[in-house]
Amino acid sequence: KPVKPEVPEIGAKRVVEIGTSNGYSGIWLCLALRQTGGKLYTYEIDAGRAKLARENFKRAGVDELVALIEGDAHKELPKLKDTVDSVDVVFLDADKDGYVDYLNKLRPLVRPGGLILADNMISAPAYVEAVNTDPALETLYIGFRFGVTLKKRFDREGRPDRAFLGPTQ
Repeated sequence: KPVKPEVPEIGAKRVVEIGTSNGYSGIWLCLALRQTGGKLYTYEIDAGRAKLARENFKRAGVDELVALIEGDAHKELPKLKDTVDSVDVVFLDADKDGYVDYLNKLRPLVRPGGLILADNMISAPAYVEAVNTDPALETLYIGFRFGVTLKKRFDREGRPDRAFLGPTQ
């Protein structure tokens, strides 16, 4: 549930979730995406969990807002650029050792002002280092487990535009 408020506030229409599991977080994301007319692209490696998530999306009435990609997100993510030109929100909640790889694959698609949300960051020290040392990203930690990273927008002189947080025009 903590990821739902950010989606409509930034006008998100394209959300990527890594680690669908049973679909609980995805349902919350989709409820927010209803307000923006957006779509969730969610990745799940486990066939049993993917099946359960599809059932839960249907039961929640959000299945039309979801593209569930079954398979290894490390291998499937490069194909996303053939589907979307940019991403507004990323939610990482899968294998913590893979967070840096997911960040590297998705960051080029995240629009300026877009958000990268990561759960259980305490278990992903390499990811924490990656987002803390990247000058194009600004990270806020919520408790010990959850992080919100903003992809900065830069002005014409290459300086971070801290006033920007809305959707691209």
